[in-house]
Amino acid sequence: MKNLKNLLLLAATSAVVMTSCGSKPSEKSLTDYVNPLLGTTTLWETEDLGYERHRPTRTWGAEVFPGAALPNAMVQLTPVTMWRAGGGYQYEDTTILGFAHTAMGHWNLIDLPMIPITGKVNADNYASHYSHENESAHPGYYQVYLDRYGVNAELTSTLHAGYHKYTFKENDPKRLLVNVAHNQNNVRHWKMDQVGDNAFAGRQNGLYYYAVTNLPIDSIQILKSFAEHGVPVAIVDFKDNKGKEPLEVKVGISYVSIDNAKLNLETEMLAKNFEQVRQEADDTWLALLSKIQVTGSTDSERNLFYSTLYRALLQPRLESDVNGQYRDNRGEVVTDADFRYYSNPAFWDVARAQLPLLAMLQPDVAADVLKSTIDRGEKGNGFIPSYFHGDFAPTFVIGAYKRGVTDFDLQRAYNLALKSATEAGHGGRAYMDEYIEKGYISDVNKPDCPFWEEHRGGVTKTLEFAYADYAVAQIAKELGDTVNYKQLMEHSKNYKNLFNPDNGFFQGRIEDGSWLTPYDPDMGYFQHQYREANGWNSLFFAPHDIQGVIDLYPSAEVIEAKLDTLFTRPYNGYEICNMTGFIGNYCHGNQPGHNIPYTYYFVGKQEKAQAVLDSIMGHYYTMGKEKLAYAGMDDAGGLSAWYVLNALGIYTYSPADAEYIVSVPLFDKATVELGNGSKFTIEKKGDGKKISKITIGDDTLEGWFVSHDRLANGETLTIYTE
Repeated sequence: MKNLKNLLLLAATSAVVMTSCGSKPSEKSLTDYVNPLLGTTTLWETEDLGYERHRPTRTWGAEVFPGAALPNAMVQLTPVTMWRAGGGYQYEDTTILGFAHTAMGHWNLIDLPMIPITGKVNADNYASHYSHENESAHPGYYQVYLDRYGVNAELTSTLHAGYHKYTFKENDPKRLLVNVAHNQNNVRHWKMDQVGDNAFAGRQNGLYYYAVTNLPIDSIQILKSFAEHGVPVAIVDFKDNKGKEPLEVKVGISYVSIDNAKLNLETEMLAKNFEQVRQEADDTWLALLSKIQVTGSTDSERNLFYSTLYRALLQPRLESDVNGQYRDNRGEVVTDADFRYYSNPAFWDVARAQLPLLAMLQPDVAADVLKSTIDRGEKGNGFIPSYFHGDFAPTFVIGAYKRGVTDFDLQRAYNLALKSATEAGHGGRAYMDEYIEKGYISDVNKPDCPFWEEHRGGVTKTLEFAYADYAVAQIAKELGDTVNYKQLMEHSKNYKNLFNPDNGFFQGRIEDGSWLTPYDPDMGYFQHQYREANGWNSLFFAPHDIQGVIDLYPSAEVIEAKLDTLFTRPYNGYEICNMTGFIGNYCHGNQPGHNIPYTYYFVGKQEKAQAVLDSIMGHYYTMGKEKLAYAGMDDAGGLSAWYVLNALGIYTYSPADAEYIVSVPLFDKATVELGNGSKFTIEKKGDGKKISKITIGDDTLEGWFVSHDRLANGETLTIYTE
């Protein structure tokens, strides 16, 4: 379709401007290619958002944090510019409220923020202006100059501890403000006490901390805020506080106890200076980023690739201490675990790409994340844990297992996943009684529902539960449970129950089984029919049964025409803050539609899919006037991992299966070192967008998918283009 080609070429043109202007790669460390500020800006312009802004609230950016952190660490030491922002930091803000010790990007955490001050302040007015000209970020390091106080702030961190280095102007009295009762959510319990000449400790909700300062503490006073409903802050004053040496604060945290926070600090950081900790952080990141080496690219392309790889490797977060202890979901302290305990993954966001990437590069971490998931499920209601929506944990279980992550109890994981797939109950899938009875989840009869009202989201739930049933079926097959395997495979076809052949969309049904009418596929919702999507961005979602989806339509030509319309028909302008970054009606800024471009493959038009993929990679990760915005929320690395895999030319189309759909790589050559030590190579031959042949080792690949096993054997994947 000529219009499709023109539109995609237009979108890709901005990519050429962005990526082609870089020089040839210079000899520098891979960590130097990473920009932790990428993703911190918000989309403001109509051309980026896909609609005109009218609502007073800002739309979502990637909602990431730019501060110092190690891979999968407990600590993320990061600046806070705004409460109730995703990662606590928004690039367009002009003041800093403090430096918090935890962040994720989901409007939670931002625990224990503190900021260096000098002179008098009050609890309602202590933020400092700053300029991006005096700000820098690097893996494991963050720096900013606080204009109000004349203080250069530097941050670095270990797994469990944060290191603050504050350089004041000479003769300015050094003080520290600790926001003991403020974080991203409501602080119900807090405590702060001086516990030594150079130490203070306490708690903030369920986080415990122990801090050591290089200067002796003179006093700690509590100031009460009036603007924030009486929320107090603590002011730490120091003896001999006007010397030339910087104020240094080392803070260990724990979810178990103050004693463990102290132990974490003493074990990882207390005896080290700032430069030692900073260098160790850089070395840690260098070792991990070096698992993927790329050639045949510009500096700009490498910057984007390694920045997204960095972002994809930050989550999930470690929650156990250096002695192995952790607090489980019953609130009990576990002292005898043989694994590291991690936060519950953001499954809905990251199961598609980020968790498979984790399994590839860090199988030891992936195994412990799975053990943590099992622990939560068994100590909960016996269902496998979920996150936000759907039931994507089984996808991670079987997908990781088939990628060689076997150091966990598959049977125990299956017991939880099977219960979720076959029983209703608190802690399990929503509306399971109806799903089991009817094979779908109905929606309320409210066609005029405003997008912000949340109801059942029956279409998205049905599609996602069907895919989860497939994932659980694969675990059953692995364990020899043929009875449940057959039943679950039947349930995996339930997506068909909401396909309306009259319009070619997955459409909501009301309780009596009739279609919800009138139906508008353009209308997006937070959760009515669709979860954070519309009809267009819910098309073709059955990655386990794409032939079954194809067969729902009269012909391949009909599917191609529908895809062409999707990518060229202008978005209707509905202002929905979690749907941003459009190509036609395709929204890359949220996960539900991420599989859609590859549908072109299955109707013989791979080159059209590649045009879309190139447009996305070339423009939708460096948006906005600063070229620092993503198309939408990164969601704990979900959007970043999509970029990494597609830039390599291997995407987890069905993450429950240990195979990858092959596309045209961004790089001429990439070498990937898997967690088991084996290395495979991906090579691109030719400069075209149409794939003419794919080889793996000495064999020509049949179809579009390459198995993980062939890559894990160290074979070379070669993509020939024309």
